[in-house]
Amino acid sequence: MSVPLTFLVASPHLRGGIFEGAVILLLEHDAKGAMGLIVNAPMSQSVSDLLPDMPGQAGPAWRGGPIDRTLGWCLYRTPLNLEGEVRLSADLLVTSSLDVLRAVMRSSQDYMLVLGYAGWDAGQLTEEARVGMWIWVEQDTPDLIWTVPAEARWAEALAQLGVTPGTIMPGGAQA
Repeated sequence: MSVPLTFLVASPHLRGGIFEGAVILLLEHDAKGAMGLIVNAPMSQSVSDLLPDMPGQAGPAWRGGPIDRTLGWCLYRTPLNLEGEVRLSADLLVTSSLDVLRAVMRSSQDYMLVLGYAGWDAGQLTEEARVGMWIWVEQDTPDLIWTVPAEARWAEALAQLGVTPGTIMPGGAQA
């Protein structure tokens, strides 16, 4: 049995800044805080632009968030059984190891090089979700990443919940 992947989808009312229209793959969420990677923000630079010693990598690098943009993450499909790999689901792994990234590139599989991350202090993400900034979408597969074009991921994530952006009211759930 696998644990579903959690995506944070920016509320249509979250305007301006890096998180408008964002879809974030949540990597950690516990009492100490949370962190995730934006998965729908391609950059203008290609992977080869950023890693000139790896020519032929014409795909874009991705903006993962506003924190530590020098830190790279690699999302990919097929394990290589190397140290530093973390399996998130059957078809999704993540690493911050440059050696694993290079091995993934040489393996010719689908991957995303993501720079930076989004982070929240203890209780911050829960509060932001409570006031309606984020919509939580759980998926059993990473199809949202691998089969949906980047520009359509936000709308598709909402559609998978049966929601259209215009039907979401500002503010969060109040009990």
